Amino acid sequence: MHLSRRTLLAAGGATASVVLTAGPAGTAWAGAREEEPINDFEALLDRARTLLTGGAFDPADPDFAAGVATLDGTAGALWDSLDRSAGRTALWPDLSPLTDPGNFGQSYTRLRTIAVAWATPGTALSGSDETAEALAGALRFAYDTAYHPSAAETGNWWFWEIGAPRALMDCCVLLRAHLPAADLADYLAVVDRFCPDADRRTNSPTLPETGANRTDKAVIVALRGLLGKDADKVASARDALSDVRDSGRNSLFRYTTSGDGFYEDGSFVQHSEVAYTGSYGTVLLGGAAWLLSLLAGSAWAVTDPKVSVMYEAVERSFVPVVFDGLMMDAVRGRAISRERAGDHRDGAAAVAAILLLATGAPADLAGRWRSLVKGWLTRNRTTPFTALATLPQLALAKAVLADRAIHPAPRTTGSFVFADMDRVVHRRPGWACTLSLSSKRISAYEAGNGENLHGWYTGDGMTYLYDGDDLGQYNDGFWPTVDPYRLPGTTVDTRPREDLGTGAGTSTYRPPNAVAGGAALDGRYAAAAMELMGAPGSGLRARKAWFLLDNTVVALGAGITSGDGRPVETVIENRNLGANGRNRLLVDGLPGRNGAYSHARWAHIEGVGGYVLPGGAALRTLREERTGTWRAIDTGADTGGSTDPVTRRYLTLWLDHGSSPTDAGYAYVLLPGASAAATAVWSASRPVRVLANDATAQAVEDRRTGLTAVHFWAAGTAAGITASGPATVLVRRRGSRVSVAVADPGRTGTSVTVGLPFSVRKVTEADDTVELAPGRHPLLTVAVGGSRGHTHRAELVQ
Repeated sequence: MHLSRRTLLAAGGATASVVLTAGPAGTAWAGAREEEPINDFEALLDRARTLLTGGAFDPADPDFAAGVATLDGTAGALWDSLDRSAGRTALWPDLSPLTDPGNFGQSYTRLRTIAVAWATPGTALSGSDETAEALAGALRFAYDTAYHPSAAETGNWWFWEIGAPRALMDCCVLLRAHLPAADLADYLAVVDRFCPDADRRTNSPTLPETGANRTDKAVIVALRGLLGKDADKVASARDALSDVRDSGRNSLFRYTTSGDGFYEDGSFVQHSEVAYTGSYGTVLLGGAAWLLSLLAGSAWAVTDPKVSVMYEAVERSFVPVVFDGLMMDAVRGRAISRERAGDHRDGAAAVAAILLLATGAPADLAGRWRSLVKGWLTRNRTTPFTALATLPQLALAKAVLADRAIHPAPRTTGSFVFADMDRVVHRRPGWACTLSLSSKRISAYEAGNGENLHGWYTGDGMTYLYDGDDLGQYNDGFWPTVDPYRLPGTTVDTRPREDLGTGAGTSTYRPPNAVAGGAALDGRYAAAAMELMGAPGSGLRARKAWFLLDNTVVALGAGITSGDGRPVETVIENRNLGANGRNRLLVDGLPGRNGAYSHARWAHIEGVGGYVLPGGAALRTLREERTGTWRAIDTGADTGGSTDPVTRRYLTLWLDHGSSPTDAGYAYVLLPGASAAATAVWSASRPVRVLANDATAQAVEDRRTGLTAVHFWAAGTAAGITASGPATVLVRRRGSRVSVAVADPGRTGTSVTVGLPFSVRKVTEADDTVELAPGRHPLLTVAVGGSRGHTHRAELVQ
């Protein structure tokens, strides 16, 4: 088994344990805190070796035994298929010709896997002279044949400048006692050619490296410096994290306001416009933690006080998008198409990175993180972390699980509007709902290098519903089998689409709409909106809004218009039932069937929850079995999926707006986890009312909580609330107390005035951007200009 390039680096970068503290019982981490800085290259290389292998452990421990068996099986298969003949033309027959960047890049990662097994006690290859000699010969062959300083960089730059040199340096760390000095010098020279520093793209010297790519290169340069006993190289790797060269402009320890990196609201962006917390963000976190660990206590230790940004990112950026150990697909970009890098595996990489960072973080932060991780690990019985972790990661996790003083934290709850990456996450104790939006700022999808071929509608309001009792929904063959034209939450026309990203390099599509985002109130409720403008070739337009409440998600659509002569649909649900799922469907209390219901009021999917259509609507339902292949959605050189057929059963609920609709609309309610009886009661009582759903405003009222929420598309009045221009407004009354949240997700205004339909005496707390004119008809003036769609808050008294 080989993993995707990003997963490989995440795994490679998160196999460490910070060596500032002693490791868990049965492990041998490389030393404790020293009083004097370490400046011994060999000591740090020994530390790097421990970070790669996990050091000593108890082979009788069943978890470690299982980890050794997994490594042994993977490495053994690669060893058996490695061409060790004198006349070979490639190292593996399926990676020929070796001169292809994807082939030599993957060859190095396979050699690293064998080298890790060789360096790990308990494997069949452990300490074998034959294996060491063969690995040394294979590295020499790869250098002579394909990856050497005189080779011209062609194809995907990543293999030349990150993938191959990182795996090569790891191999050299593990095998350095068995490598001829001349060979090591050659390997250092090839790294100097293709990854001489972490600051610039080698094939484009004016392009500064940012985000995860900068972290990846910093690790490579640090290892090259240690192996070559070059103190300046090691220092340059450390300094690259802070971007000393460019006065911190691309520092990983700073919040950005545009482009790549972490944002103060918890967003993470890579490739300038892609929401990427769960892929590139995880690589960045793991790589930074790895380098902090490697250099800790040494003469090159990271001392930048702004490293605190990395600590803050754990809870701002990662915790909201990790659900019981899995990483939400809405922030994984094109990685969703990778067969060997599902949401659980990318989640495991994030968990490992957090545990790694915790060993060097302030005690209060580390304690909170370990408690969170313990909760994730103990709740996830679908794909346990121990089934995905490397041996070093196992050691970190076992220490947490075995420590009775660490109590598992409950699931994270709250509403999170990530305005800087067009994502909204709403979390309740038993479920979570995530919205994947897009705009002229954040792409609807990224595809390229053969990846994410059918991601057309993943950023058009796709609505992910996570159930604590069904952690396999998107990890169990979902992406190769789901109908890509019917993703939950989307409104689409039915025109056939061509495969995306079949050529070299990656590309994105940013739609022309401005509105995408919303506001959160009290950290518990949220309202979001997106103006949908169909991709080139489609005239579809729609105004979509979501209201995320205690146990309810209300979805509204208005102004749905298209003159293309094609049917337009809004997909309520497209649930993966697994290979053999028979979940019962009820429509208005009767067994569901495939077909159309002219006036359905509610539906219920067993084990999932309820779906209410306020006032009734024409509902279409389909139970079907779908077969696809991972290869059909990913043909990447190192990520391409198999051609083995995958079959899953689905239940799909949708609304058909007809061909070329004019000003059509919809309203539906999600009741995650609700029983059929509770759904029927909700439909009859309608505790949440839809108060407006047109081109001016979309609004709901939740009488139980005193909440009214409105998204204004233009100046107007809804639910008694007025707005002078486009805005998202949430108002909650509790006795004499009033909480208000306002945002401008379109970022088009400088200020917006909000009028409330009841008297207000004073403001008790408010952001500096909010001013109140009290009285019988109070007005709030909110300075939204320059706030990049973020929420403005005020606490008032009647």
